[in-house]
Amino acid sequence: MNITVNKSEKTPLYLQISGQIKKMIYNGTLVNGSKLPSERQLADNLNVHRNTVVKAYAELKYDDLISSYQGQYYYVSFGTMYYGMVKKPVNWEALIKDEYISFDGDFDELFNKSYEKDIISFGGGVAAREIYPHDEMASVFETILHEKKDGAYFHTPYQGDQELRKEIVSFLSTKGINTQPGNIQLFTENNQALDFIMTLMLQPGDKVIVPEALSPDIYRAIQFAGGQLLTVPMDEDGMICENLDPLIEKEKPKFMYVDSSFNNPTGTILSLERRKMLLELSYKYRVPIIEEDEGSELYYDIDILPSIKSMDTGHNVIYMYSFSLTTMPGTGLSFVAADTNVVKKLSELVSMKIVSLDWVPQKLLLEYMKNGVFKERLDGFRDVCRKKRDLMYSILRGTTEDLGLKCDLPKGGVYLWVKLPTGIDGRELLKEVQKAGVTFIPGYVFYPQSHRGNDHIRLNFSYPTEKEIEAGMSEICKKIRQTLLNFQNK
Repeated sequence: MNITVNKSEKTPLYLQISGQIKKMIYNGTLVNGSKLPSERQLADNLNVHRNTVVKAYAELKYDDLISSYQGQYYYVSFGTMYYGMVKKPVNWEALIKDEYISFDGDFDELFNKSYEKDIISFGGGVAAREIYPHDEMASVFETILHEKKDGAYFHTPYQGDQELRKEIVSFLSTKGINTQPGNIQLFTENNQALDFIMTLMLQPGDKVIVPEALSPDIYRAIQFAGGQLLTVPMDEDGMICENLDPLIEKEKPKFMYVDSSFNNPTGTILSLERRKMLLELSYKYRVPIIEEDEGSELYYDIDILPSIKSMDTGHNVIYMYSFSLTTMPGTGLSFVAADTNVVKKLSELVSMKIVSLDWVPQKLLLEYMKNGVFKERLDGFRDVCRKKRDLMYSILRGTTEDLGLKCDLPKGGVYLWVKLPTGIDGRELLKEVQKAGVTFIPGYVFYPQSHRGNDHIRLNFSYPTEKEIEAGMSEICKKIRQTLLNFQNK
């Protein structure tokens, strides 16, 4: 199939490709049933992005000239008539931006399985479900509903409920952070908060320093805003900060992002020395820090470290915190604590994009914070998560220690970061355990700029029950042994 493209022409490349294929179909060069090159193969042949071929093939499909077989390959087919006219549906793929066509939804799909019945999921980062009893929540919710009956109750200010922001200020004071309600902006989750921050301040082409490994929620928010990632490796003390001066001087980043307490996915905690280093770099180069700190309450074998925000006297840190790991699953909230100018503009942006924040989670959290239950339950979360962590770790080490599997016991957070034995790929292992109704997150999704992580998996221990941990880990360990045995017998 002879196709050429001219990148200097005004006609979009995908239309050049689809037009030439269409001509070959009409003149009989490509007959009905002819198999077409794969998206990747044709893209390589023409030296274009794969998304260009995706759009070209979509154009031909909507003209009923080609079809695809179960997503495996494309072939020529002839158009059908619809009320005397050839069908010409809209080519939606051509209208969707390239970055969203390329979007890898593996992480989101596996995360969502946390809520499916008959699935043992180690994929989510979700709070332990046994800490807040359902009957108690129903009672609190009923109290809230009957507290006020006028319509204004169901609307909250753009910045978030004022009473709740006052309670958050008191909560932050226990963490050594001194701020005011006016410096707090509420959000539904940290990824939403980061998306708003990027929308507000990031210009296309701006660079952001981030640790690697990194949650997809973070790097996608940066990339979709047009930002470029400057990934920095990690060790047992978190993101390596000792040699960032040359990188900052050369690349002039817009922000430095760090999840300081129990990195997702590795579980490492940024050391106190490196927290101070980052702050010094921020002051030296006037580069703001975005500090995410949602895991800081779930510490097990370590004293909690002061946040970078608590040491920041120059207002250089935008602090993000989520209650998603320490409140009722599905009802968590997030907030940003930052300079007044930043919060004011974030609030204005919320007013344009959301109109009103969800009032139910705000009122539930307010009630639990006011009556002291939230603070009391934190010990319960730590106790339950520590027990689940120890159970998962003991099963993992007890059944596969002889196989070359490696995993450090995390001192906090909700994840085990597991290095698989040589010869086992995390994606292939996932396919096998899914047959038994078990899921986890393969490590490759946490490396946005390198082909790393195939030899790692991330296991969440906070949400599944102890019974589910025992059953699910048994399946994972069994599949690891079977895979190694098959590998050795080849």
